[in-house]
Amino acid sequence: MVAAYAGAMLRVLVVDDDFMVAKLHSRQVAATEDCAVVGVAHTGADALRAAERLRPDLLLLDVYLPDMDGISVLRELRAAEERALDSGPGTDALFITAARDGATVRSALRAGAHHYLLKPFHQAALREQLRHVAAARSRLGALEVARQEDVDQLFGTRPPGSRELPKGLAAHTAELVERTLRDHPAGLSAAECAGAGALSRVSARRYLEFFAETGRVQVALRYGGTGRPERRYTWVA
Repeated sequence: MVAAYAGAMLRVLVVDDDFMVAKLHSRQVAATEDCAVVGVAHTGADALRAAERLRPDLLLLDVYLPDMDGISVLRELRAAEERALDSGPGTDALFITAARDGATVRSALRAGAHHYLLKPFHQAALREQLRHVAAARSRLGALEVARQEDVDQLFGTRPPGSRELPKGLAAHTAELVERTLRDHPAGLSAAECAGAGALSRVSARRYLEFFAETGRVQVALRYGGTGRPERRYTWVA
């Protein structure tokens, strides 16, 4: 987690008509670092009331609910936020559903869904999306004057070639550096990353700087002693 939301919990409202599925999703959220379940709802109406009362950061939202579909829930939530003229960060929505038809996926996207996970899914996929929501909220909360790369990251519109590995970098090494950073959420220096990943320091720094340029890594300077400050890298993508 970075910037304005550093250290903050991602507060999640779980919405699913199946009580057992809602419990499963709640356990998965609770098992994800810096995430907490603040409520559970089993109908659309209950979800809207809970969202108004709890002001969660994120809804885990099913499409199929007994009284109204999840997309209608999201639309009503957005309309309520607009009526309230609330300048706060609002509530994001991540659909977790078995609805696979293209029309529903398009409707979810147009309603403002952060992402759309199809059941069944691996727990790692949910963890990844929770991290993405937290990172996006963090970037948005810290944003004062936007650069184009900031907008590209927030809207997911970065040109495809911009995230491709440049000449001289290998995919398997990039994956190794990514895993190493993910395993050390407090961040690493290039030397520490090289030691943990059994790489040369020069090689580790090349991949770390590439990740920083493409917005997947945050760089902080740590001062201490004499000489140049140490660059520390934290995975945020």
